[in-house]
Amino acid sequence: MCELLGMSANVPTDICFSFSGLVRRGGETGPHKDGWGITFYEGKGCRSFKDPSPSFNSKVAELVKSYPIKSKSVISHIRQANRGGVNLENTHPFIRELWGRNWTYAHNGQLTGYEDLAMGYANPIGQTDSERAFCWIIDQLHKQYKQPPENMLEMFKLIASYADQLKKLGVFNMLLTDGEYVMCYCTNNLHWITRRAPFGKAQLIDEDMTVDFQQETSDSDIVTVIATRPLTKDEAWTKMHEGEFCVFHFGERVL
Repeated sequence: MCELLGMSANVPTDICFSFSGLVRRGGETGPHKDGWGITFYEGKGCRSFKDPSPSFNSKVAELVKSYPIKSKSVISHIRQANRGGVNLENTHPFIRELWGRNWTYAHNGQLTGYEDLAMGYANPIGQTDSERAFCWIIDQLHKQYKQPPENMLEMFKLIASYADQLKKLGVFNMLLTDGEYVMCYCTNNLHWITRRAPFGKAQLIDEDMTVDFQQETSDSDIVTVIATRPLTKDEAWTKMHEGEFCVFHFGERVL
């Protein structure tokens, strides 16, 4: 299985600490050696870094770790391939335009029968079940809303119903964002934590690295991190249940 990492924050925040733990799992402390990617949002724009090589020794991953890009919404993924070859077009996260916004998505799991998902507005570039499921979600939303939804929370409830349908095809753990909201959906393995004042220290599980968030933040900062498995050993992560979904808006859970 692949692993997911996401962040939602109320102020531009770098994800270097959490990302440092994730990349070690990409072929060193974990089997996810078939590529990795990360997308950072800056307003309506986003920048992505993707590499079909193992993240733990990727020069591109080293660049991202050493270059603290600050963002309010981030999605990252390390891959253990099961559908589609190990190449750039099959490397998550995937991005599609809808209603004049960039939507970014990453998936952990394996689906069967995904070839029958009808395509329309969006079409896959690679061969993965993940990308085809994403394009199907985008197409369903495009059919339902010809204009940007007035009620975004109702729209995310609708996306959760689409995820329920995809879960019937196998394991469907998902991260999805438009740069303002970050949604996660769980089939079997997803955790999240919200950090706010008073901040404390945290130590990574996969690397000998500790950070004192009190020294890195202000009292008004709110940062939520979502991961397949907890990244730190001394914090209380919330484990999601099968079929559960969460939506975060600038760090705060709103659904």
